[in-house]
Amino acid sequence: MMNLVLASNNRGKLAELQALFAGLDMVLISQSSLGVTEAEEPYRTFVENALTKARHASQSTGLPAIADDAGLCVDAFGGLPGVDTAFYATQFGYEKGEANNVKALLEQLKGQSNRRAALVSTLVALRSKDDPEPLIAVGRAVGEITEKPIGDNGFGFDPVMYIPQLGKTFAQLSDSEKNAISHRGRAAQQMLALMRANWF
Repeated sequence: MMNLVLASNNRGKLAELQALFAGLDMVLISQSSLGVTEAEEPYRTFVENALTKARHASQSTGLPAIADDAGLCVDAFGGLPGVDTAFYATQFGYEKGEANNVKALLEQLKGQSNRRAALVSTLVALRSKDDPEPLIAVGRAVGEITEKPIGDNGFGFDPVMYIPQLGKTFAQLSDSEKNAISHRGRAAQQMLALMRANWF
């Protein structure tokens, strides 16, 4: 049984990834439970930030590590907020937080006809801090931003991320329905295949 450190302190991410990786012979452990601090995320791309976080967790623990860098890419904003998604609300004078991010997004999109957006998740896994061949998986879920929050499941932008082919927001789906089609679910499915092919 392999222990794998998740380079995140986000409980929602940990729960989602534990469910998604249940099929592999590994235990996902959050970095905070091992006393690992959050890594700096100085880069402008998801893949560079995820790689930095995974390296930091692996270096701090000596264990294989996986990191996810995810965010919302809004067409009307040229793909932003992207890597700045977690701090989106702070640009508009709000405190950092998921509810404020949603509030700020809806305010910024007011009157905007193009409401297309993608939630993007980039997963990077390393066997060690010096692994020359990181496994990289990217998942995207494309939808439209609603005018107001709908549904009460999930976290982050789930209540305003409407998936046209389902006729629902992510927050109206069960955990298993969401994991089947979400950005993180798609990235995790790719990552599982990469791990089976390369690590196990």
